[in-house]
Amino acid sequence: MSTDNEIIERSLHSAGAFAEVFDRHARTVHRYAARRLDAGAADDVMSETFLVAFERREAFDGSHDALPWLLGIATNLIKKHARLEARAWKGLVASDLGRVDIDAIEQAAARLDASATARRIGGALRRLPAGDRDALLLYAWGDLDYEGVASALGVPVGTVRSRLNRARRKLRIAIDPGAARDEEVDHGRIVSASPDSL
Repeated sequence: MSTDNEIIERSLHSAGAFAEVFDRHARTVHRYAARRLDAGAADDVMSETFLVAFERREAFDGSHDALPWLLGIATNLIKKHARLEARAWKGLVASDLGRVDIDAIEQAAARLDASATARRIGGALRRLPAGDRDALLLYAWGDLDYEGVASALGVPVGTVRSRLNRARRKLRIAIDPGAARDEEVDHGRIVSASPDSL
């Protein structure tokens, strides 16, 4: 089985060979985009991702698998769809509530809890700095490891670790507002985190 690098090298002389890269990674790129955007926009992002990758294939760094490179391109394209992404987060509440399957008596309370939690998570995701959000979603939804996220975003691995730590902390506070009242020690000082600091 050929490596992504070998396939991309071959595609420089025979453009049709690039279809193998598409066949190998299109499903993952689409799944990642669909989790961040609506289905129609995800289709567009997937198509645009492979078009951009094809046009830039000469610049591909063959020391890595193509997936982080492709997801990095997709992440940049998703940024262009920021308004649609914000609407998708608002739709998170409705889509998650449709999957709640509990006894009728508990259903109303569960919906309120699920709705409130989904709103907090969606709001926290929207408020994350773009770099933190991109790192988190590439790691969680793109199934990349730290090195893959670093490659996709063009940043050092240490930066990815910092961004993921910051994003996780803010999401933890969003999920459990009581955690915001817990005090943290920061370089010898006592500081309180609050939902407003998200």
